[in-house]
Order: sequence, then structure tokens, then C-alpha cells
Amino acid sequence: MIKLYDSEFKVMEVLWKKGPQYAKDISLILMDEIGWSKNTTYTILNKLINKSYILREEPQFKCIPLITRQQVQTCALEDIKNKMFGGSPSILLSSLLNLENLSMAELDYMQLLLDKSKEKRENDK
Repeated sequence: MIKLYDSEFKVMEVLWKKGPQYAKDISLILMDEIGWSKNTTYTILNKLINKSYILREEPQFKCIPLITRQQVQTCALEDIKNKMFGGSPSILLSSLLNLENLSMAELDYMQLLLDKSKEKRENDK
């Protein structure tokens, strides 16, 4: 199970958007975007390396992401489904569909995804 704290997510966001980066460059980006010091960024980078979410390559401390945004999203959603919705995907989906601010376009897109998922399941039988 992949688990990222908010600070770790901010570092990963840089890597997902820009691809492999040198630690120094990540530090400069996060200093500019959110005001972090170099030490803060390096501390979080080292935590991510220890968790095996980032590969450190030498020379010059190049950081390569080892996890994808999709993997993190899937794990987070699985965690929310289990904690908040008793493990039920249908209750989770029902809660999403009951949000008042969903546009017709979003509802149509969700219906398209449901139809595709159903078709895939039927074809897998």
C-alpha cells in the first residue's frame, strides 16, 4: 500500500509533472512554489527514497520517481473506500453521484465509464 503525506505528495507532483530531476532543481521549484527551504525538500526526498518511492542516482542526486500518480490514486481511493464506505464501491459511487455540484457532462462521462467497465467485465467472462 502506497501512502504519501501531503509534503511527500508535493515532491512527487514535481517529479510526475517534470520527470526525473536533480534534488537541487526540485528544491528550487518548491522554494518558488510554496516557500520551502532546501533542507525541508531534502528531508522529504530522503524519506521518499527510504520508502522506495524515489530512486536516487549519482552523480548530483538525480531523483527518479518509482511510483506513478495512478498508483497513488488507486491506493488512496482503496483506503477511502475501506475506511469511509465499508469497503463498498457501490456506496462510494452513490456518494459521488449524490454530490450536488456535478454537471451533466460529468454525469454523462461517469455513465460512459460505467458502460465501458460493464462491457469489459462481460467480455472477460
